[in-house]
Amino acid sequence: MAPGKPGKSTGASENPSVTLFREYLRIDTVHPKPDYDAAVQFLERVGTDLGLACQKVEVCQGRVVLILTWQGTNPRLRSILLNSHTDVVPVFEEHWTYPPFEAVKDSQGLASPSDTFSVFYGERSPWWIKVKCMGSPGHGSRFISNTAAEKMHKVITSFLAFRESEKQRLKSDSSLTLGDVTSLNMTMLEGGVSFNVVPSEMAAGFDIRIPPTVDLKAFEEQVATWCRGAGDGVTYEFHQKCMDQHITSTEESDPWWKAFSGVCRDMKLQLKLEIFPAATDSRYIRAAGHPAIGFSPMNRTPVLLHDHNEFLNEQVFLRGIEIYARLLTALASVPPLPAEG
Repeated sequence: MAPGKPGKSTGASENPSVTLFREYLRIDTVHPKPDYDAAVQFLERVGTDLGLACQKVEVCQGRVVLILTWQGTNPRLRSILLNSHTDVVPVFEEHWTYPPFEAVKDSQGLASPSDTFSVFYGERSPWWIKVKCMGSPGHGSRFISNTAAEKMHKVITSFLAFRESEKQRLKSDSSLTLGDVTSLNMTMLEGGVSFNVVPSEMAAGFDIRIPPTVDLKAFEEQVATWCRGAGDGVTYEFHQKCMDQHITSTEESDPWWKAFSGVCRDMKLQLKLEIFPAATDSRYIRAAGHPAIGFSPMNRTPVLLHDHNEFLNEQVFLRGIEIYARLLTALASVPPLPAEG
């Protein structure tokens, strides 16, 4: 599957699942004004056609969560939740070969050489930190001491030196994936009102993603040390601070993982266990005490998340449906655990 040119014929023999998927891809749910209503209506229609119960929950104004329920044969068993989002990040159409919301097939379903399927059993904790530096103001023609910019320079140097060390650690150890190290990026810089005025305050925003192997209290103390080292009047505040580090068991003794991995072995799927490098709703599910696995059966496909020219090969897509069908059957049949009666 790839974004394609309008008007291309797909032929009468196209698999109905592919046709339905392409229809869904054409819904413009791009930020900052995603068409959530159209996406909900589409999914509600599909659910109704399948005879599924539909429930809409408005979690906040204009933000509706659609819940489709497929009743199982044994209500004593726990539910299996398939969770996904409908919105997408902004696109830059000039960088796409074809319009991104046309979803028309072409003949280039390029693939990567890897047959491995990534399975995410945990994820990094997102921290968004804003560091503020207060300093002496004055005219831009003077050598003013103790300026906000000098302090900010020390802050940025400390933060980015750590970034480089983690980058090199990832590069030098082939056993590590991105989710195993702490990523740090400066994403915002604020300060100043005029070219000839030394500002009294500057601020920088940092996006930090921390793996579950890191002691979060110790890491915050490191952040505090960097700020103290930059001088007086340097403070930091959190705009997001996720402290949850729950992971989902991948031990064969765990009944949920045993059911999942058993299907994968039977289907000869090569799995790679990883910590997801970004953040998903799975962290809330794990925090509530439930197992959560991030899994998209898209092997032999380059990772193009939030990138230009995203695509999915048609046969990989259809194979993924088969994999999901086998997995859901097994997971939905896990017997009640002793604690569940």
